[in-house]
Amino acid sequence: MGLFSKFSEWNHARQEKFLSEMEALGSCPDCRGRGFNSYTPNEFYYSNVYDCPGCNGSGLYSDWAESQAEM
Repeated sequence: MGLFSKFSEWNHARQEKFLSEMEALGSCPDCRGRGFNSYTPNEFYYSNVYDCPGCNGSGLYSDWAESQAEM
């Protein structure tokens, strides 16, 4: 179980680093500040674009943090 715990610690540290970088930029971590997400099942299809559920389409870290606090 030592390998699994090391991998889990590494993944948690990587996620925390990403969140701190997004906070410094003021961007939503879910959509990386774009305000929307797209789903492209294949490169030949038109991608569906929808508002980011984390920040409600604003792209701001503050809005994302508020939605995470409500959960």
